[in-house]
Order: sequence, then structure tokens, then C-alpha cells
Amino acid sequence: MTSWVEVHPDSDFPIQNLPFGIFTTRATPPRTGVAIGEYVLDIALLHRKKYFSGIDLPPAVFHQPFLNDFLALGRKKITAVRNRISALLQKDNKTLQLKKALRDEALIPQKNTRMLMPVRISNYTDFYSSEEHAINLGSMFRDPWHPLLPNWKHLPVAYHGRASSIVVTGTDIRRPWGQIKLPDKSSPEFSPTAKLDFELELAFITCGESKLGKPISIRRAEDYIGGFVLFNDWSARDIQQWEYAPLGPFLGKNFASTMSPWLVTLDALEPFRVSGPQQVPEVLPYLAFSGKKNFDITLEVTLQATQGEETVLCRTNAKYLYWNACQQLAHHTVNGCNVQVGDVYASGTISGPSPGSFGSMIELSWNGEKSLTLADGSTRTFLEDGDRIRMRGHACVNGVRIGFGECSGKILPAYSGTSG
Repeated sequence: MTSWVEVHPDSDFPIQNLPFGIFTTRATPPRTGVAIGEYVLDIALLHRKKYFSGIDLPPAVFHQPFLNDFLALGRKKITAVRNRISALLQKDNKTLQLKKALRDEALIPQKNTRMLMPVRISNYTDFYSSEEHAINLGSMFRDPWHPLLPNWKHLPVAYHGRASSIVVTGTDIRRPWGQIKLPDKSSPEFSPTAKLDFELELAFITCGESKLGKPISIRRAEDYIGGFVLFNDWSARDIQQWEYAPLGPFLGKNFASTMSPWLVTLDALEPFRVSGPQQVPEVLPYLAFSGKKNFDITLEVTLQATQGEETVLCRTNAKYLYWNACQQLAHHTVNGCNVQVGDVYASGTISGPSPGSFGSMIELSWNGEKSLTLADGSTRTFLEDGDRIRMRGHACVNGVRIGFGECSGKILPAYSGTSG
């Protein structure tokens, strides 16, 4: 399947992808768009011109500043809209292709747009679903012979994060202050973090609501998944290490998280399903599933210093995740917790089996014991002011590449004179 819109072979956004996002230009307010090659297709305009007739969509559903109203229509409507867009963009379809004035108005170069937060987020949960990552951190801070806590292979461990501090790609991140307890000190001190870190994650966003008290079964979990984004759960490791007992992450995590702007649908990821790691011991029945629930998505993190080229820090794959998205959602709601449209559920750091596939600086530097050398010759154990982290991800089969775009952020110095 090819499009009449020119798409470079290395583009993240061929006609087989068609992710949804919210964009704006100098001439237009926020609205829904779909990525195709180097362009954004203005589907709010196409809806106004009756190109989605027969799908039964609210008149202003694509003229909203977030995707929530569209996602709330459910998986079937999302698929129907995506299929209609795919048909309009196919090479042999002349319906839109020959209407030059409308075509030129509807197809906007991405360089002339500004991407916004795709959803209004009510709730955010961060899981801990990579066995390799959990083993690495357990080895560092607990017992290298027994790195996993007893519950880890029985349930998807998670914590509730802060939705208000999730930002879209390109937003600068301010180095946070907090309490830090140094090993040679008897009391903590108040200072900016010295161990600022990234966490390479994949997150799904919900497209349905459930009733309080009614769990979502694992068989129905995908009905509630609108799509996936790249996610960076920035972490201040020294603040986190002092504060996390006994209730878990707080200031070391809630200062910022970054997400990519394009929502890649389950339909687009269908060809990339794979089996995940074998789960031993056998999970409880409410977490048991059939079929392939992991995805073969290559993930990469680069670091660009203030002056210099990008350096690849790690490459890994989402297929390594021990707990899949369906298990995460089923466990999250088994106690009756209700979900809302636009909720974000992040995977937790995704690490692979080799050092080059570790998805965080704390693993790559082994908590500061090893230095990473950048392309300009400088070294890092954790992130410095001026560093820009970029996350990218794509899946590829038979020459078709489905990508997520970019999830990036630059580190700014901590505020001076902070008193808390």
C-alpha cells in the first residue's frame, strides 16, 4: 500500500501508520491532525468538508485542543476514522488527490506546525515491567543474588505519578531541588540533584471509561487502549534514594515526565506483535492471557551536549517487557479502580539483556561507577545542564517502518536561591 503523498522510506509516518496528534499553526487554533510523511493532514478540515460521512462523528470532535473527545468514541470509531484516512491517501484514490486547493490546504508541512500535548491527562501510572531493569537496580541497592522482591513475578508493580507535570516533547526540563543524603553525612542536605537521569519507556493511553468497582478483564483490555507514545520519566536518583522508603517515589519523579506527540494506534502496530518473555511462576488467572501481547519496537536514546553531535547511549526493544499492557491494565483495575479517557500508563524503564540496551543512566553508568564517553570526548555518569535527551522508536517489517517521532527534552540549570 502506497500513498499519493510523497513519503521517504526512512520516514516514521508512512500510510501504514497514520498516528493522531494535536497541532497548531500561526493561522489555525489547536486541532486534530494525522502524520503522513513530512506533513500533517488537517482532519478537522476534512471533517468539515464531509469526508467522514457515514462514520457518525460529532461536528466539532476534531476542533478540540485534546484528543479526549475523539478517543472517547472508542476503538471501533478510531479504527473507522483511520481506515477512511488510509483510503483517501492511497495512491489510486483520486477523491482528495485531484482537489488541489483543498489538498494544499489540508496537507501542512510538519516544519510549519507546532505539536501540542495530545491528551488532557487526568491520571498517570508508572509501572516497573522490565525484568532486566528491576534486576539491575535490585543488584545495585539490595542483594545481587536476590535482586527481585518476592512480589515482582506475581504482579505488575507500579506507583501513581503526577499527571500535571507531564509535558510534550521539546519542553525544557528544570533540574530539581530536594533532600539528598550523602553516604558520608549523618543528615540530609537540600540541594539540586546531582544524579539527574532519564528513563526510556513506552506508554499507552486509554480510550474508554470504566465504572468504579468494575474491573476490566484481560480479555477486554485492548478495547480500552487508544494507542502508544514514547515516554521519558525523568528521575532524580539521589533524591529518590533518600525519600522512597517506605511509600515509594515522590519528588525524585514528579518534577517532570516527557511524552511524544503522536498517538500510534494498535491497528498500526498489529503486524509487530510478538510473544513476550516466558512468565515463571505461572500467573494468577486474572493475569493469564492468550495470543501475542508484546510488540517488536526498537527504541533508542541519544544525548546531545550543548556543543556537539548526538551520541547514542542505548538501544533496546519493547519486546523485552515482562509484563504487557493488557496485564498492566487488568491488574490496575482488578480491585475496582476506574479508568478515564486520556489516562497515561507507562511501562517503566525498558532495559535489555546487555549493557548497551540498558534504558537509564543509572544502569549505563552503574550508579556512577562507569563513565560514558560522548562523541565530543566529554564524559557522563548522569545528565548535566545543557544536555538534550532524544528518544526515538520504530517497528519495521518488509520495508514498512512504523515510528513514533521524537520524545526530547533539554536540561536547564536549577533555579537559584530556592528555599523550598
